[in-house]
Amino acid sequence: MAEEWNQNTGEVVYRSRDPIKNLKIRVLLQRVSPISALVQRVQEEEEGGNRGDIALRTLGSSIGTAGRRHGGDEEEIVISWQEKLFSEFEYELYKNEAACQTPLDHQYRQDILNMERSGGRKNRRIFTYTDYDRFTNLEEHSQSVTTSGKETPTFLTERMANVRRRHQDKRPLDGAGIRNRLVTYEPSEEFVRNSHVINTPVQTMYIMADLGTSGKVGFKENEHVLCTIRVDGNGVITLKPDVTSTKGFYRLEVEGQKRQLWRYSLHHVSESVQGEEQEREEALYKDLYGRHKEYLNSLVGSDFELPPAGVLRLCINGEIVSAQEFECDNLYVHFFMELPKHWSSPAFQDLSGVTQSCKSKTIGRDDVAYFCYPFSFEIFLSEEVEAEEVPQWPVVYFEVLSLDFWQRYRVEGYGSVVLPQTPGMHEITAHTWRPVDQGPVTELRRFFIGGSPELEDLTYVRMPGTFQGQRLSRFGFRTETTGKVTFRLYAIHQSRAFLDSSSLRKRMQSVLDRLGGSSQQSSILNVIDAFQKARRRMQQARESLPKAILTTSKVSLEQSTA
Repeated sequence: MAEEWNQNTGEVVYRSRDPIKNLKIRVLLQRVSPISALVQRVQEEEEGGNRGDIALRTLGSSIGTAGRRHGGDEEEIVISWQEKLFSEFEYELYKNEAACQTPLDHQYRQDILNMERSGGRKNRRIFTYTDYDRFTNLEEHSQSVTTSGKETPTFLTERMANVRRRHQDKRPLDGAGIRNRLVTYEPSEEFVRNSHVINTPVQTMYIMADLGTSGKVGFKENEHVLCTIRVDGNGVITLKPDVTSTKGFYRLEVEGQKRQLWRYSLHHVSESVQGEEQEREEALYKDLYGRHKEYLNSLVGSDFELPPAGVLRLCINGEIVSAQEFECDNLYVHFFMELPKHWSSPAFQDLSGVTQSCKSKTIGRDDVAYFCYPFSFEIFLSEEVEAEEVPQWPVVYFEVLSLDFWQRYRVEGYGSVVLPQTPGMHEITAHTWRPVDQGPVTELRRFFIGGSPELEDLTYVRMPGTFQGQRLSRFGFRTETTGKVTFRLYAIHQSRAFLDSSSLRKRMQSVLDRLGGSSQQSSILNVIDAFQKARRRMQQARESLPKAILTTSKVSLEQSTA
């Protein structure tokens, strides 16, 4: 019979939307005696059609009643969720009024007295411990994570074990206590540790069995756990072990004066919902979900938000990812965005920002500082642009600075990033530089007391906004290449022009093509378009010429070739 035992005694997890009060489990407990084992073996051989069929059938029929005694060796009972079945020990204990101290003890005593009036206890060996019993609290507190006998519970194990002890340890707080505990200005270390434990409400129930001999039923040392059921507030049901169904019996061995072998099975016997009730429940859920969807739609709105007519909206969700190859450590980045002509932004939006300071981390041969600093811009472009004018695209200017132990800062580099001209995700690496002076005095001052030459106008990185001339000379301006900064940008373009395919062609020629005219893709498209137009004009001109002229030209061409 060794191969027929169910060895899978681990935990299984289920999830149910139904009320947990509908859960019912049928438990069958049997003591396996040598006679019953022999009878089962005989029955198996009978089913297999082995030799000696007459003698074995006679043996099985003569001892079948002795193999399954329905007295103290076998018991079957259906248990509901949190149903209290008293053990022999509890039955005798709560009969004595002097042993009842808590309100729960008195309630149990009253239940036992009512039980005696109605005919006594229905169960004998199988009983339960509910979520309110002392055994549940002690068992949860003493559970081990591993099978090692030298395991010492950690702080987290103790705290999670105390989570479910809310029924006995919960004390009502007066109004003054609640007011005092709203804000703890000087939290102790113990308070901080206890407040960082997730408190998920969990209810537990134990299905037990008293496996004592006939004369020793009712002793605590003979109690054994058959099944543990835990249910949390999210509808997650944990069983240890799982219901057996067709997997076979679980095995229990009891050591004592006589070694005993017990087997038990667990079956899920909750009443299935009727067809009409299931339809009503599905209709109820459907109506509930529909109402919730309507509520969300009322919050969001049914109309998609569109920019005004003749306006292109550009949404940038960006991130300063990292900075690397800089000389000093403890870096931070100051950045702002310049809006060229015809661009605007909401009045409440801030177009600048400063990242947190970050220490560098050595990766390979480079020192990298990871910022992961997010930012978001929403800007608008008006289509009131003249045909010959090519509007500029917004630029993000930034400077990288360092801060040392003495709170001295140094400029590590300047750079700029042009916002992407196409929607989608773009990862851009911008190289930086910093101005330097001739001679070693400036570098010595920078090293010892901090500070370095700086730009008064960050737009000098590209073309200053205040420059009005035609040529900008930087002759004599000395710089030094420093490091590089990585940006990750997500661009979204929104315009009413994208809705209509007929107007899309006109809008692309009036706005988007001119905006991307400096890009290589737009230049190629313009050249191809111009070539096709010239080819069509040439074909039209050739078709309009007289046929005689074309023949004369062809003869003259042949004579000149000869």
